[in-house]
Amino acid sequence: MAKERTSRNLTQEQVAMQLGISTIYLRKLEGGQSKPGRETMLKLERFYGVPARELFPDIFSEISSPSSSQRKR
Repeated sequence: MAKERTSRNLTQEQVAMQLGISTIYLRKLEGGQSKPGRETMLKLERFYGVPARELFPDIFSEISSPSSSQRKR
């Protein structure tokens, strides 16, 4: 997600202000220290014009990969 922001020459402060979220929250999202809620994910997806799966690949890889208990079936 940071790559999308920097490719548009935007600061975290600019993006946070436009989305109505705190700069600290955006920093945590970009650093992988926090996961976005559905509303925030949709805001970021619309803002960047990039699917959430590309902005947050780690979240979607967790969803699509079966847990070890499911693999044992």
